[in-house]
Order: sequence, then C-alpha cells, then structure tokens
Amino acid sequence: MLESSDSTPHISGQNASRAHWFGLIGFGALTSLVVTAAFLAGVLTQQRTTRQHGEFSLPVLLQARQLIERNFLGVLPEKADQEHGMIRGLLQAIDDPYTNFIEAAGAELDTDRLSGRFGGIGAEVTQSENGEIVLKPLAGQPAALAGILAGDILLAVDGEALTATTTVDSVVARVRGEAGTTVVLRVRTGAGAARELRIIRVEVELPSVVWRVLEQDAAIGLLDIDRFSDRTPAETRTALTELFKAGVKQVIIDLRGNGGGLLQSSVDTAKLFLDGGVILYHARRDHAEETYTADAGGLAAETPLAVLVDGGSASAAEILAGALRDRKRAPLIGQKTYGKGSVQLIFELEDKSSLHVTNARWYTPGRTVLDKLGLEPDIAVEPGTGDADASLQRAIEYLQAQP
Repeated sequence: MLESSDSTPHISGQNASRAHWFGLIGFGALTSLVVTAAFLAGVLTQQRTTRQHGEFSLPVLLQARQLIERNFLGVLPEKADQEHGMIRGLLQAIDDPYTNFIEAAGAELDTDRLSGRFGGIGAEVTQSENGEIVLKPLAGQPAALAGILAGDILLAVDGEALTATTTVDSVVARVRGEAGTTVVLRVRTGAGAARELRIIRVEVELPSVVWRVLEQDAAIGLLDIDRFSDRTPAETRTALTELFKAGVKQVIIDLRGNGGGLLQSSVDTAKLFLDGGVILYHARRDHAEETYTADAGGLAAETPLAVLVDGGSASAAEILAGALRDRKRAPLIGQKTYGKGSVQLIFELEDKSSLHVTNARWYTPGRTVLDKLGLEPDIAVEPGTGDADASLQRAIEYLQAQP
C-alpha cells in the first residue's frame, strides 16, 4: 500500500485533477473479497470468497489470551485492538512485506480511491505540526458553499470531538459518506469561536488521468496517469481522443509517482497502445500460468510513444511500462522503477478492515522479474533541480528525433 503521512493532502472534493488521491477482525471469518488498492502493495484482481468456519482451531492463541486477561496487571487494550494485534503478529511471522493488514478507515479510503468516486464535501484535509486538522475548501463545492474558509480548524465530526491522536485517514473516513446524506462539522477560524455547519455530501469523482498538449511542441501530448483505478482505461481513452482531436501525433505517458492499482485496469489501459500480443504473464498459486493479451488495433497502437518512470513507478504502473518497453512500443525515460512484481488479493473483514494477501506474481512480455529489481530506463535521466523537468525534456527530444 502506498501509505500517506498525516501531512499529505487528502482531497474530499472535485476539481483537483492532479492531486494525489490517497485514501481517504474481529478475529472472525472473512466475509467477502473486495478488490480495492494495490499501489506499492501490488496489483489486485477481482475475486470473491465466502465465509468458512472450522478450518482450524487456535488453542494456544486462545489459551494465551485467556491467561493474559486473567493475570495481566495493567489495563488491556480494547478487544478489537487485541485482535488486530494478533493479526499483525501472524503477518510478522509470514514475513512478506506485501501481505499486510489495513484498519477500517484506511481500507475504506483505499476503496474510494480505486473505485474513482466517493461521497464528500469538497475540501482538502491536512494535519498541522501541532496535530490540528486543517481544512481547505474547493471552489464551488459544498464545504465552500457552507462557509468553510481555507485554514479553518476542524474540531468535531457528527458530534465526535477530534483528539491529538486523530489521524487524517480517520477524519476523512468520517467526513465521507453516501452522496445526499448530511455531515455535521464543528470548525473554528483562527482564534475565533467555534461554529457548527451542516453539509450535504455530493458524489465526487477522482480523476486518475490528466492530459494536455505540450507548449514546447503542439504535436506532442502529455498523458499523466496517477494510479490505475476502475476509471483509468476509460479516462485514458477519452484523453487520447481529445489529444488526437487537438492535432497531437505523438504521446508521452507519465507514470512517475504512480504506485500502481488494479491489475485489470493496467491491462485494459495497455491494450489502447498495442496491436495485439502479450501484455504480461501471470503465475498464481495452484493455477496454470495465464497470459494477458491485447486485442488488435488499439486506439493509439500506431502512435509514437515515450514513457516517463522513476522510483515511484510501481506495480500496475510497471505492467504498462514493461509491456510497452518489451513490445518495442516505447522507451522508458527517467530513473529505475520501484520493482513490484507480485499481486495481492484484498479481503474485507467483518469490521471493515482488510487483509492483503500475496497470491501471484507477474512478468513482462520478456519475462522480466520485477521484485526488488525494477525496470531499468532505456534512457537514464537524473532528476531535474528546481522547476526543470529533465525527463520530460528528454522525452520531447526523443520524439522530435523520430522520423
């Protein structure tokens, strides 16, 4: 999972086309498998499972828990915290960095991010150095229309006061909800008095793709893919159509900082740039190897391409980059990618937390092994300083030199 720090903006509204949209057991049986996010945790596939009981017992674990409850001198954590700790202990024993556990608030935000839409109020949420939750409304959105000002401090959500330990993820999860429902916020401007606002949530779309015609060369379009959500293939198709209408003849795909997303989304996006052939090989536990292929005649199958990558290009982003490189459709320009070649299934647990389980590995058309190695760029470029974008400039030069 591409984790967000408390200082990272969490956007709860529209009109933020290039913001980073970070999201935002009981020790019981799993209920359903929900495919949500992958990012640095890996690409995901859509599956479903059913509740299963009695597969094994946990006598030693239960005995230890009972002994602690009967004999521990101090105050024990809440039951849910104990159970989450047990899960984390199990995962620590497994020792796989991508098989992990996500609390309910983070899991909900991941789901929103990868579905491409959610119910919100239209405000960025950040946390200051002293722990205060700070709001910044987006123009024309419910938060701004309700009177929230940039820099307002959020004190409570639906009557529940925020504390020094409240995280941004938990705040965003509380503020979000079904479109058409109401959330009550208590806010304060500077040192002024607190005021209470009732705000009706609206459906917010989370764009994963932005595009533009380059000022440096009107024949080249820039297609910036932030992550691979359910909406990415359609957004990419729309972007390419608009760029072609604008007279673009060549395209630069920017995958820098793209931590990944849904496996099928990256495959369907790759199909737009290929004329048939292999996209990736997928090796799953207890299954024969699968080959993902493109259909003939992708929308941009004949368009000259260049792909920008860096150390933040991971997982599903490496699927697209590796496919285009190995199929001789585009050079990789920039820095070596992250190196994430496994696939995680995400199971939603009974308390809405989630369990990420590594289930498969994937390989590029040339059978490149990704884990801990990444993809080396065809044209290595050191990161620029200041406002300079050395990789973009090199991509422009590369395309301009093509016949």
